[in-house]
Amino acid sequence: MTLTPAQKRTATWCLIAALAMLALWLLAPVLTPFVVAAVLAYVLTPVVDRLDHMGRGRMPRVLAVLIVESLFILILLSILLLVVPIFAKELPLLREQLPLLADRVNSSLGPWLAQFGVTVSLDSASIKAFVVKYLNANVEDAFGSVLSSLKLGGSVALAIIGNVVLIPVVLFLLLNDWSRFVARAVELVPPKMRASFDSFVAEADDVLGQYLRGQLLVMGVLTIYFSIALALFGFDLAVPLGVFTGLAFFIPYLGFGLGLILALLAGMLQFGGWYGVLVVAGVYGAGQLVESFYLTPRLVGERIGLHPLAVIFALMAFGQVFGFVGVLIALPASAVLLVAVRRVRVSYLASKLYQG
Repeated sequence: MTLTPAQKRTATWCLIAALAMLALWLLAPVLTPFVVAAVLAYVLTPVVDRLDHMGRGRMPRVLAVLIVESLFILILLSILLLVVPIFAKELPLLREQLPLLADRVNSSLGPWLAQFGVTVSLDSASIKAFVVKYLNANVEDAFGSVLSSLKLGGSVALAIIGNVVLIPVVLFLLLNDWSRFVARAVELVPPKMRASFDSFVAEADDVLGQYLRGQLLVMGVLTIYFSIALALFGFDLAVPLGVFTGLAFFIPYLGFGLGLILALLAGMLQFGGWYGVLVVAGVYGAGQLVESFYLTPRLVGERIGLHPLAVIFALMAFGQVFGFVGVLIALPASAVLLVAVRRVRVSYLASKLYQG
């Protein structure tokens, strides 16, 4: 069977995509800061271009890049600092109430579970020793504990610190020379394929723009939902918890997990007993269900043309294969693949192979 030129082009691009996916899988740990920086550069480049255009040549592009990246880092730090009041308020309560919670579990939950043959016994003495060692008010001891932990997990700590330093540097270089990198990539495309390539890139760019706008809508809705829901049930830290959880949903599953842990900690220590746990379970369970089966499929999936099942599958599949990087790029990569699949389908339906 002889392939038409269009089919050869399609096969070539499919091969390139497959090789790119293989390289991403093999080099995922090394590529993490570069992939994160590239995603951020794609998002922030229009802002830099607009600021550069407003300067009308009087403002060097490097200055526009510094302004945009600095503002982005400040916003990111502000979001991360939302966690500070949670720990600042809850750690003293945790020191006082953790041994009491252990005693309460032993006295209330233990006899009930014993009826089913399950034995639960929390060692209050060990828990008190843990509190004295790790949650005391002595800053020097706490700092020493942190240092010892970093020594135990030196490679992990070094990787985190390396990424924190490397990502802003790579982001700055990409933002400053984004048009040059794009032009160099376009030069590699044969002139005969330039028209179809430009059309594909334009369609993929439109789909990715729809994805980002949809994701921002999801984050905004969830931020409002968690803040109001927790406030209605009397949580003192409703707004910090709600804002942090809603914005952290940009990273599926991980953001929800972090918000859930912090909310459970806040609920247990503020209310004691099971009220806080049940409220958090209900609020976060409902929020996760609405996000997974309605908000993300409707506001994100429909905007990029992905079926809700495809959205869920993409998140799980990319996360399984590529880890954290996969979760981060799952939906954007799926959106680009969707454009490619549409074009392959159109080419196949127009081919003699399909028409017989």
